[in-house]
Amino acid sequence: MPTTIKAAIKKWEEATGKKAGESKEIKLIGVYPPIEKMEGPFHLLINCEKFSLSTNMITNINNLQAFKVLKILSLGRNNLKSLQGVEGAAETLEQLWVSYNQIDRLKPIRSLQRLKVLFISHNFVREWREFEHLAELPCLEDLVFIGNPLEDESPNVGKYTEEVIRRLIYLKKLDGYPVIRDLGVEEEEEVDSVLDMEEIDRLARYSLLLGPHAQS
Repeated sequence: MPTTIKAAIKKWEEATGKKAGESKEIKLIGVYPPIEKMEGPFHLLINCEKFSLSTNMITNINNLQAFKVLKILSLGRNNLKSLQGVEGAAETLEQLWVSYNQIDRLKPIRSLQRLKVLFISHNFVREWREFEHLAELPCLEDLVFIGNPLEDESPNVGKYTEEVIRRLIYLKKLDGYPVIRDLGVEEEEEVDSVLDMEEIDRLARYSLLLGPHAQS
């Protein structure tokens, strides 16, 4: 018989000596018997900013709207096939960790407009049209996507990386590595223009410091 979240929270309180309602971080990782459903007294977790449920057997994301300040949700190594339900935390969620699941559709993630970090490696995403939903996330800076068919079946690593950073213009880190972008001609000209103006400004200030001697 699976463990309920209510029972898991009680065991966590006994093991840690903390009260769930006062804690910023709650870890229900690798519970045995595993947790299967996201059902429980979430409304009592009023201070919870990080909720970890990794390494269980959860199949659906539910009841996130009960959290008031949730910033990090960890659901790696479960049985998720969909991200349906993440919308419940759209107003606060900044990091979503869902690696090692069976997710192949990404549309629900579009609602997470505050999301900065997404760990979704080793899932079943295989089409660029699904990946495009990530382009709707204006704050996304750090993405771990390795191990999805879309990456595995790419002709080469360079092509995959190029396609990702072209679509995610604000991304700073991909699969653990800093994103390095090649500047286009127009961008290079803009940078050169800024540098020229900075040089002119520097020389002008230098002349002012020299005063009358600058003319001799």
